[in-house]
Amino acid sequence: MEFWDIYDENKQLTGRTMKRNDWCLKEGEYHLTVLGVIARPDGTFLITKRVMTKAWAPGWWEVSGGGVQAGESSEEAVRREVKEETGLDVRNAEGGYVFTYKRVNPDEGDNYFVDVYRFVMDIDEKDVSFQEAEIDGHMFATREQIESFAKEGKFLHYDSIKQVFSFD
Repeated sequence: MEFWDIYDENKQLTGRTMKRNDWCLKEGEYHLTVLGVIARPDGTFLITKRVMTKAWAPGWWEVSGGGVQAGESSEEAVRREVKEETGLDVRNAEGGYVFTYKRVNPDEGDNYFVDVYRFVMDIDEKDVSFQEAEIDGHMFATREQIESFAKEGKFLHYDSIKQVFSFD
Protein backbone atom coordinates (compact mmCIF):
# COMPACT_ATOMS: atom_id res chain seq x y z
CA MET A 1 0.00 0.00 0.00
CA GLU A 2 1.29 3.45 -0.95
CA PHE A 3 1.29 6.36 1.50
CA TRP A 4 1.64 10.08 0.89
CA ASP A 5 2.95 12.71 3.30
CA ILE A 6 0.54 15.41 4.47
CA TYR A 7 1.73 19.02 4.18
CA ASP A 8 0.39 22.24 5.70
CA GLU A 9 -0.68 25.35 3.74
CA ASN A 10 2.98 26.49 3.65
CA LYS A 11 4.07 23.21 2.02
CA GLN A 12 5.75 22.06 5.23
CA LEU A 13 5.58 18.43 6.31
CA THR A 14 3.15 17.79 9.18
CA GLY A 15 4.63 14.41 10.15
CA ARG A 16 1.39 12.67 9.22
CA THR A 17 0.63 10.48 6.21
CA MET A 18 -2.43 9.37 4.25
CA LYS A 19 -3.18 6.33 2.12
CA ARG A 20 -2.88 7.02 -1.60
CA ASN A 21 -6.17 8.35 -3.00
CA ASP A 22 -7.85 8.32 0.42
CA TRP A 23 -9.37 11.76 0.04
CA CYS A 24 -9.56 12.73 3.70
CA LEU A 25 -7.69 16.01 3.77
CA LYS A 26 -9.10 18.81 5.89
CA GLU A 27 -8.80 22.54 5.35
CA GLY A 28 -5.12 23.52 5.40
CA GLU A 29 -3.90 19.97 4.63
CA TYR A 30 -2.35 19.01 1.29
CA HIS A 31 -0.53 16.20 -0.45
CA LEU A 32 2.20 16.73 -3.04
CA THR A 33 2.25 15.69 -6.68
CA VAL A 34 4.75 16.29 -9.48
CA LEU A 35 4.63 16.84 -13.23
CA GLY A 36 7.67 16.27 -15.43
CA VAL A 37 7.59 18.00 -18.81
CA ILE A 38 10.08 16.55 -21.30
CA ALA A 39 11.19 19.06 -23.93
CA ARG A 40 13.49 18.54 -26.89
CA PRO A 41 15.95 21.13 -28.19
CA ASP A 42 13.75 21.51 -31.30
CA GLY A 43 10.98 22.96 -29.10
CA THR A 44 8.68 19.93 -29.08
CA PHE A 45 7.38 18.22 -25.97
CA LEU A 46 6.73 14.57 -25.17
CA ILE A 47 3.05 14.12 -24.37
CA THR A 48 1.10 10.93 -23.76
CA LYS A 49 -2.53 9.92 -24.19
CA ARG A 50 -4.31 8.26 -21.27
CA VAL A 51 -5.85 4.84 -21.90
CA MET A 52 -9.62 4.78 -22.32
CA THR A 53 -9.97 2.50 -19.29
CA LYS A 54 -8.86 5.27 -16.90
CA ALA A 55 -11.65 6.28 -14.52
CA TRP A 56 -10.65 9.94 -14.74
CA ALA A 57 -9.96 11.82 -18.02
CA PRO A 58 -9.74 8.78 -20.36
CA GLY A 59 -8.27 9.64 -23.75
CA TRP A 60 -6.88 12.98 -22.60
CA TRP A 61 -3.32 14.11 -23.34
CA GLU A 62 -0.91 14.81 -20.48
CA VAL A 63 2.70 14.94 -19.31
CA SER A 64 4.28 12.48 -16.89
CA GLY A 65 3.51 12.83 -13.22
CA GLY A 66 2.01 11.44 -10.07
CA GLY A 67 1.97 11.45 -6.30
CA VAL A 68 5.03 11.93 -4.12
CA GLN A 69 5.33 8.93 -1.83
CA ALA A 70 5.83 9.33 1.93
CA GLY A 71 9.48 10.06 2.68
CA GLU A 72 10.28 10.84 -0.95
CA SER A 73 11.45 14.25 -2.15
CA SER A 74 9.73 16.05 -5.00
CA GLU A 75 12.81 15.59 -7.19
CA GLU A 76 13.01 11.86 -6.43
CA ALA A 77 9.32 11.52 -7.28
CA VAL A 78 9.53 13.30 -10.64
CA ARG A 79 12.54 11.18 -11.63
CA ARG A 80 10.66 8.01 -10.65
CA GLU A 81 7.42 9.00 -12.40
CA VAL A 82 9.13 10.02 -15.65
CA LYS A 83 11.17 6.78 -15.65
CA GLU A 84 8.10 4.61 -14.92
CA GLU A 85 5.92 6.32 -17.51
CA THR A 86 8.39 6.97 -20.36
CA GLY A 87 11.53 4.91 -19.65
CA LEU A 88 13.57 8.13 -19.66
CA ASP A 89 16.22 8.89 -17.03
CA VAL A 90 16.23 12.65 -16.38
CA ARG A 91 19.04 12.70 -13.79
CA ASN A 92 21.52 14.28 -16.21
CA ALA A 93 19.03 16.29 -18.27
CA GLU A 94 19.20 20.05 -18.54
CA GLY A 95 16.54 21.86 -16.53
CA GLY A 96 14.68 20.91 -13.40
CA TYR A 97 12.18 22.50 -11.03
CA VAL A 98 10.23 25.41 -12.54
CA PHE A 99 7.34 26.32 -10.18
CA THR A 100 4.61 25.05 -7.82
CA TYR A 101 0.88 25.56 -7.98
CA LYS A 102 -1.84 24.64 -5.49
CA ARG A 103 -5.36 23.20 -5.79
CA VAL A 104 -7.95 23.31 -3.01
CA ASN A 105 -10.93 20.95 -3.28
CA PRO A 106 -12.52 20.97 0.19
CA ASP A 107 -15.68 19.14 -0.89
CA GLU A 108 -13.55 16.25 -2.17
CA GLY A 109 -10.93 16.21 0.61
CA ASP A 110 -8.29 16.43 -2.11
CA ASN A 111 -6.05 19.47 -1.65
CA TYR A 112 -2.65 19.33 -3.28
CA PHE A 113 0.48 21.10 -4.36
CA VAL A 114 1.98 20.36 -7.77
CA ASP A 115 5.72 20.80 -8.34
CA VAL A 116 6.32 21.30 -12.06
CA TYR A 117 9.63 20.36 -13.68
CA ARG A 118 10.92 20.76 -17.23
CA PHE A 119 13.78 18.66 -18.56
CA VAL A 120 15.40 19.28 -21.94
CA MET A 121 16.68 16.12 -23.60
CA ASP A 122 17.79 15.31 -27.15
CA ILE A 123 15.63 12.18 -27.57
CA ASP A 124 13.69 10.41 -30.30
CA GLU A 125 11.23 7.53 -30.63
CA LYS A 126 13.78 4.81 -29.86
CA ASP A 127 14.57 6.39 -26.48
CA VAL A 128 11.08 6.15 -25.01
CA SER A 129 9.13 3.17 -23.72
CA PHE A 130 5.70 3.27 -22.15
CA GLN A 131 3.48 1.42 -19.72
CA GLU A 132 0.86 0.05 -22.11
CA ALA A 133 -1.65 -0.29 -19.27
CA GLU A 134 -1.42 3.49 -18.75
CA ILE A 135 -0.72 5.03 -22.15
CA ASP A 136 -2.66 4.79 -25.40
CA GLY A 137 -0.31 6.80 -27.59
CA HIS A 138 2.28 9.53 -27.51
CA MET A 139 3.74 12.28 -29.66
CA PHE A 140 6.37 14.95 -29.72
CA ALA A 141 4.06 17.96 -29.91
CA THR A 142 4.63 21.62 -30.61
CA ARG A 143 3.32 24.22 -28.21
CA GLU A 144 0.62 25.00 -30.77
CA GLN A 145 -0.51 21.36 -30.92
CA ILE A 146 -0.70 21.23 -27.12
CA GLU A 147 -2.72 24.48 -27.09
CA SER A 148 -5.07 22.95 -29.64
CA PHE A 149 -5.65 19.87 -27.46
CA ALA A 150 -6.28 22.21 -24.51
CA LYS A 151 -8.86 24.22 -26.50
CA GLU A 152 -10.63 20.94 -27.26
CA GLY A 153 -10.66 20.24 -23.51
CA LYS A 154 -8.38 17.23 -23.90
CA PHE A 155 -5.14 18.22 -22.18
CA LEU A 156 -4.77 17.79 -18.41
CA HIS A 157 -3.54 20.67 -16.25
CA TYR A 158 -2.94 22.96 -19.26
CA ASP A 159 -4.15 26.21 -17.70
CA SER A 160 -1.98 25.59 -14.64
CA ILE A 161 1.20 24.66 -16.51
CA LYS A 162 1.02 26.42 -19.90
CA GLN A 163 4.01 28.66 -19.15
CA VAL A 164 6.28 25.58 -19.01
CA PHE A 165 5.68 25.06 -22.73
CA SER A 166 7.41 28.33 -23.54
CA PHE A 167 11.13 29.00 -23.76
CA ASP A 168 10.72 32.79 -23.67
